[in-house]
Amino acid sequence: MGEANITLDEGDTKGRYKVQPDQNGPVAELTYSKAGESLIIIDHTDVPDAYRGTGLGNKLVERAVKDARASGKKIVPLCPFAASQFRQNPDWADVLNR
Repeated sequence: MGEANITLDEGDTKGRYKVQPDQNGPVAELTYSKAGESLIIIDHTDVPDAYRGTGLGNKLVERAVKDARASGKKIVPLCPFAASQFRQNPDWADVLNR
């Protein structure tokens, strides 16, 4: 399950990364809100029970980090899962909004 399977739907104020590993299965997602031009707030991560323990949630957060780096944005990990991923990945500190 690679990053290529993760898609981004983005609007003016919100965004959603989503992935559906099984074509007929449930969708895992990470949602965020935009706060100005250079800040995103990860507010929700949902990984259905069928995918728990597969690292899928972490892949969603990794993709958000990669995209934030590429666009010069900072992240506020409001979602408890995303916050825990930031604690476990100190190399993401460059995109963490303090």
